[in-house]
Amino acid sequence: MTLWSARVEGSLTPEVREFLQAHDAELLPYDCRATLLHAHRLHAAGLLSGEELDEVAERLEEIEYEPGDEDVHTLIERRLGEVGRKIHAGRSRNDQVAAALRLYVGDASDEAVGEIERFARVVLELAEEDAETPMPGYTHLQRAQPVTLGHHLLAWVEMLERDRLRFSFAREQAAPSPLGSGALAGSTLGLAAPETSMRNSLDAVADRDFALDYLYACAVLFVHLSRIGEELCLWVTSEFGFARLPEEAATGSSMMPQKLNPDVAELARGKAGTALGRLAGLLAAVKGLPLAYNRDLQEDKEPVFAARRDVRTALSALAVLVAGITFDRRRLAEACADPQLAATDAAEALVGAGVPFRDAHEQVAAEIRAGTFEPPAQSAARPAPGPGGVRAALAEAKARFGA
Repeated sequence: MTLWSARVEGSLTPEVREFLQAHDAELLPYDCRATLLHAHRLHAAGLLSGEELDEVAERLEEIEYEPGDEDVHTLIERRLGEVGRKIHAGRSRNDQVAAALRLYVGDASDEAVGEIERFARVVLELAEEDAETPMPGYTHLQRAQPVTLGHHLLAWVEMLERDRLRFSFAREQAAPSPLGSGALAGSTLGLAAPETSMRNSLDAVADRDFALDYLYACAVLFVHLSRIGEELCLWVTSEFGFARLPEEAATGSSMMPQKLNPDVAELARGKAGTALGRLAGLLAAVKGLPLAYNRDLQEDKEPVFAARRDVRTALSALAVLVAGITFDRRRLAEACADPQLAATDAAEALVGAGVPFRDAHEQVAAEIRAGTFEPPAQSAARPAPGPGGVRAALAEAKARFGA
């Protein structure tokens, strides 16, 4: 069964049918939701009886995915039986799939926000435990100035906060409804428009900006998870020795018995490239499409489905990894004890005594080159970045994430 077969005599060849097949099983519950909304519109217009509306609602609850149909829209109409022959009045697969995908992206965005918040709370718990633990801060992957481990971990939380906002924005962009737009120009049946209906019917069926917003949020999230993963990979090496992996979130080697590998962190880092590719792929798919609907838009679903799975699994696995990681505070303190990390403090101490900063900078640099540099006494104290120090920043972040 196809929804368009009345116009085409005969059937598609197996090769064409396979190529056109929509892999949209994940949309089924969302298409059912959109179909029920449409059924209420038909009922309000007198085109569906109360008994038929009840039948649609009951049968939609029972529908499960089964292969063989061209897409889930066809599956739903077939499974609705005789009343299904009425359900497509006043709508097209164009506004139907747009409505279902918007519902899907809304849920996926909400799910991402929840996973980000859970991961952030794990990081915050670790940051609180080591709020005052000294460690070297880095630029160019070289030791630069002393900070605290808590302050460093709070930087991760700030990235996650921006990710949370991006997914919330994607959820808002997916909220307007395209129902009532039909194929591109509505219908003559006088169906009531949804309260959140989009203003232009051509745009409603052609727009995939909301999917791009979602994939963009996923891409930036994975860029951040990649940076976090890279730091974890560095910290657990013998060369750094700052941390040890939890065995419940690490793997061994099939050949080298001594190995404990940070595969979770590495794969989170690796998936950033895939996330970026999904965004670039959909951007390329929609960049040259004339209004309104084109079959190219069938390519919008699989990257969104895959992105949702990766966001959920990556954040869950990283939460286990970070919750179980242990830090070597002695090693961190030793790495932070290099006198040269106090070079900026020394230059600023000279500035405080009235020396122009450039002169102070040159004087301290000369002392370091000559091997005569001595850090100022006050540099032994650990820094407290920001107003109120790391503890205040930690309390504010915990309030934001409900920790």
